[in-house]
Amino acid sequence: MKKNLLAFYLSLICGSALPLMAHATAFNAQADVSVAPAISHDTLQKLPWKPVVPPASESFKITEANPQVSQGDIQGQVAAFTLPADRGSLEITLSSLVNDRSVFAPSVLVLDEQMRPAAFYPSSYFPYERAGVMSGDRLEGTMKLTPALGQKQIYVLVYTTRQDLAATTQLLDPAKAYAMGVGNAVPDIPDPIARHSSTGELNLKVRSEQNMGSVMIGLPLTNSSAPAPVVVGSTVPAPAAPVAAPAPAAPAEPMLNDTEAYFNKGIKQAVKAGDIDKALKLMNEAEKLGSTTARETFIGSVKGKG
Repeated sequence: MKKNLLAFYLSLICGSALPLMAHATAFNAQADVSVAPAISHDTLQKLPWKPVVPPASESFKITEANPQVSQGDIQGQVAAFTLPADRGSLEITLSSLVNDRSVFAPSVLVLDEQMRPAAFYPSSYFPYERAGVMSGDRLEGTMKLTPALGQKQIYVLVYTTRQDLAATTQLLDPAKAYAMGVGNAVPDIPDPIARHSSTGELNLKVRSEQNMGSVMIGLPLTNSSAPAPVVVGSTVPAPAAPVAAPAPAAPAEPMLNDTEAYFNKGIKQAVKAGDIDKALKLMNEAEKLGSTTARETFIGSVKGKG
């Protein structure tokens, strides 16, 4: 039975008539750091970076007591975190809560271990989410990052900008939300407006691949709006997930050797453990990032188990 299952997976990989996996189109994160704000290395080094070890769910406030950065478009208080870079891919959900019709409009700059910009998420990446049963009105977005091998930590800087401080966010009136929820006629009343502030209350949730079983973070299997992963510490950002094809298109630039070795090792370990589904996901993710050996590694590992 086990050999038949392995043979079935090999037929999917080797056969040109069957697609490997079908993926929904991924939401493109703003990974172009050329448009990110410039912050001096000296300023970054002086910030009090708070370590966050996944899995973690933390609430924190940005107050007048927080460190301030006023360079370029950045204006006011910031929050600074470090995350481990040796736990596989990271999924980070940042929520900024609306309180008394005021909200902190976050932007996020991700830096590699050398404090070089690696990914940039402007405030538009954190859209308004209306209140639910267990959550209030908020601005919220999820970032998916894959730290390149050889790093111990990466940096996440949360800040707001001069432009955002001059803007506002339109909320949904609670009466309208209730009417929508129960199927009643939506009342014709104006929606409240939340002003943007240099202070606020935020929630940070971080999960790593190690905390998520066999799920490879960054593979949008069911949610078409899920963001694609960004490689932190590499000059090659992860592309949007393509529609499945018998053979992936060759990337513009090859995968870094360390990154390729990272994925190949994971594929071998997954096959050895009998988790063929995880090995398939790792292979597909590696090929999206430019690997030329992941498929060969998978086939060889599966044949070795047979």
